[in-house]
Amino acid sequence: MAKRTDPDGQQILTWLNDRRQEMVASLREMVERESPTHDKRACDQLCLHLASEFRCLGGEIKLHRQREAGHHLQVDFAAAGERAPLLLLGHYDTVYDIGTLQTMPWSERRGRLYGPGAFDMKAGIVQMMFALWALRESREGLPRPVKVLLVSDEEAGSGGSRPITEKLARQCAAVLVCEPAGPGGALKTARKGVGAFRLKVTGRAAHSGLDFEKGESAIVELAQQILALSRLSDRKRGITLNVGIVQGGTRVNVVAGEATAELDLRFTRKDHGEEMVRRVRQLRPLNPHCKLAIEGGINRPPLERTRQVAALFRLARRIGGEIGLRLREIAVGGGSDGNFTADIGIPTLDGLGAVGDGAHAAQEHVIAAELPRRAALLAGLIRAIP
Repeated sequence: MAKRTDPDGQQILTWLNDRRQEMVASLREMVERESPTHDKRACDQLCLHLASEFRCLGGEIKLHRQREAGHHLQVDFAAAGERAPLLLLGHYDTVYDIGTLQTMPWSERRGRLYGPGAFDMKAGIVQMMFALWALRESREGLPRPVKVLLVSDEEAGSGGSRPITEKLARQCAAVLVCEPAGPGGALKTARKGVGAFRLKVTGRAAHSGLDFEKGESAIVELAQQILALSRLSDRKRGITLNVGIVQGGTRVNVVAGEATAELDLRFTRKDHGEEMVRRVRQLRPLNPHCKLAIEGGINRPPLERTRQVAALFRLARRIGGEIGLRLREIAVGGGSDGNFTADIGIPTLDGLGAVGDGAHAAQEHVIAAELPRRAALLAGLIRAIP
């Protein structure tokens, strides 16, 4: 039996391939508009640029204005019919400070596109725009309503945008997250949940020469607590607890009166996260003269591979096969805003963004030839999801 193909899908891919250089130019424009999370002015400028681009595609623009973070951008595309909308989800903030372009400029080398934020995740935004444009230009037009949400605070934990993300997701049949793909273009069907804690130890300061015996070292206590924390990791269950930052003491000749540690928790199942929160909060001082104070908790639930997620992946794999993509799935340790939408029960497929490598690093890049195919995959999912 001959392999079945989707003529409309092939036509959309051809249309997108013809516009590959336009996609590259659009990505360069975004990359050269630096947008670090904590620079509101820069984020707002990129947000307005993106609003203009999506408006040209026929989208209705809504800015969720923020006092401190950049504005969050919502774009609504109307369409005839009774099918529920889909949510295309992503972020436009990056981890790079203003001025990074001076040492990490946009460049094109051997089919790769380099620049701060190109991979994570400005190329994903380009793919959103061109997928929607391709559908609007196709014979049937945009087959269903589509909502786009691009937030400005994802790299800082999405504290301000999470309620907006969850509200829009509840209005949609599924969420397609255009965060970067996994290695080899893999789609992400599971992500770990994320927790963060700050452990503060208060001891008793004293002169280390004159009154050593009167001191109660917060650093010594913290060191012992760190050893206890390290034993809480359980790699077999996908649980890791990393002590990433340690601070303490004032001078070398003073028994430290205070010390702190900042912890990063990753876990694969929601109940595992709840278990780890309890275990961290059950810590008690080994030195009865020291006190512990523990702040923090879970900030992202896990994206678990449910039957709904698996069904979306199977659909994506079929659509990908019809346009020459051999897709596989992967579970990753990092979180995204897709964690929130999956946690509230909305079918969510992640990793639909760019193919490349080097997120948050000097070698961050996108493979240019994959931009049209990934946009065609996204367009196919918009058409095919029930």
